[in-house]
Amino acid sequence: MNAENAVRERWGPYPLVLVGAVLAVVFAVVADPEWGGFALGAVMTLGALLRLGGGGRLAVRRPATDAVTLAIFGLALMAGSLLLQYPWLMPRYGR
Repeated sequence: MNAENAVRERWGPYPLVLVGAVLAVVFAVVADPEWGGFALGAVMTLGALLRLGGGGRLAVRRPATDAVTLAIFGLALMAGSLLLQYPWLMPRYGR
């Protein structure tokens, strides 16, 4: 195992997720907040899938704990941004 593989294993997918999150936030600020929020949620969900797939060597928590937390927040962010983009999706009570 050479040094390049050791660095790649230590970082895992985190640089990819970080770049995606920064681009999503920039898109939300510059262009469209709703779709930028959706993109950020999608990047978080992608990070959850990559973490569950064994990416990264974080030893503080189990990978399943990180994956579930990231997936819940990512899906909630995607759902919230879709409700902002399409308000007719909101349930209407009392009408």
